[in-house]
Amino acid sequence: MTTESPDLTQLLRRMKDGDVTARAQLVAIVYPQLKQMAARRMRMERRDHTLQPTALVNEFFLRLVGAGEVDWQDRVHFFAVAAEFMRRILVDAARKRRSMKRGGKVQIVELHDSLLGPNEQPDVILEVDRLLDRLEALDRRQAKVVEMRYFVGLTEEEIGEVLGISERTVKRDWQMARAWMRKEMSQR
Repeated sequence: MTTESPDLTQLLRRMKDGDVTARAQLVAIVYPQLKQMAARRMRMERRDHTLQPTALVNEFFLRLVGAGEVDWQDRVHFFAVAAEFMRRILVDAARKRRSMKRGGKVQIVELHDSLLGPNEQPDVILEVDRLLDRLEALDRRQAKVVEMRYFVGLTEEEIGEVLGISERTVKRDWQMARAWMRKEMSQR
């Protein structure tokens, strides 16, 4: 993400003002980055996952258009929204897969630095999503760090860049959030 075009914030503002050409330019700039993020995340999914990186990014853009007018602040806001939308897409896919299986109890898991394993179960994704919603009420920034790392696969450096915090702060937030989630999982 360090190769970000300096015009992204301007494009977002022009798009917000209804400039159709700005939307096309924005897509051309961010699509490769989003596809790279999605590819990194999808490598962690099970091999038979129905979503491919291109489909995940396309679904993100479809949901973005369906969300109506977003009051874009800057590139940081854009990538934060992208992380949240990708999280929702993956959670929806997990819910759909779990509903096909009908049954099964929530599996207690631990977040690892390696993110999701290649055979991640839908119940695990849903449990992390549930805990992430609770964590957000306690510490929004830690929740964003987990969302961007776990659901999108951003590196600590990339998360720091998006959130405007140091890599060290990202590491600390990741450790604190993992400890909190581990405690919550053990109490269930």
